[in-house]
Amino acid sequence: MVLTKEEKQNMENGGYRLVGEHEHSAVKICRWTKKSLLDKEICYKQKFYEDIHGIKTHRCLQMTPSLPFCDNKCVFCWRNSEINSPEWRGAVDDPSEILDEAIESQRKLLSGFKGNPKANKRKWEEAQNPNLSAISLDGEPTLYPKISDLIEECYRRDITPFLVSNGQNPQVLTEIKEPAQLYISTVAPDKKTYINVCRPLVSNPWENLIQSLELLPSFDCVKVLRLTLVKDLSLKDPSGFSKLIKKADPDFVEPKGYVAVGHSRERLGTSFMPTHSEIKKFSKKLAELSGYEIVDEFKPSRVVLLS
Repeated sequence: MVLTKEEKQNMENGGYRLVGEHEHSAVKICRWTKKSLLDKEICYKQKFYEDIHGIKTHRCLQMTPSLPFCDNKCVFCWRNSEINSPEWRGAVDDPSEILDEAIESQRKLLSGFKGNPKANKRKWEEAQNPNLSAISLDGEPTLYPKISDLIEECYRRDITPFLVSNGQNPQVLTEIKEPAQLYISTVAPDKKTYINVCRPLVSNPWENLIQSLELLPSFDCVKVLRLTLVKDLSLKDPSGFSKLIKKADPDFVEPKGYVAVGHSRERLGTSFMPTHSEIKKFSKKLAELSGYEIVDEFKPSRVVLLS
């Protein structure tokens, strides 16, 4: 195990459940899953992409196979980036073991909703068998040596795999089994801003990202650029972002505002949070420059969808 006992305990106190023999994987219930079970709200992934993939918020498995491994220590990340290692260390658990334990742990975490009179019982029963795996919870999933096998295992179980990557491992993307939807986090319009915001732990980080963006047009799956926009840091230069969009030619772009939650509050804080109206204004300019159109938005998550 790479994590110390104290780090592991802190993770569990925060709602994580470590899974697999070597505990480099984890699952955590998303707050939108909980809201959906109570018939309150759905997440923007369902709102934006249900028609494409048939996904449901209450059936989402938010997980990671690479909890302590990441190439960046992004200032906006709500996770504890101090534990990040840019290189894999230790043994590697098999995807089937990871998914078995992740689903079982999720069932235990959701068990309290069974007796909750406000919970939708049909949704709770459906949630016992996830049909979406958001491989994005923590760490950088392309560092997991068996990431392609994990995607294959999701398909084998009729689970739609969404993969979120920081684009720092383009060589992995050239070999990977395509997920149903691939996100590349494109969080800065230029090299200087990227290094300042992402605090990379590897050499040539901007060049790695550019190479990944240039690979994106070769993928047949749904492709998305996620722009995490931090006020006074990366919420700027729509022209620079539009050049990256044109290079990657994604199906969708998600300009999304930073929210001060988790460990990011220690690094930034609420003053760095753009409003939804600021994100929408920026998105309109971005659409104008890139040739995309605004097709949807989700105010609670401060995110706009361009297509």
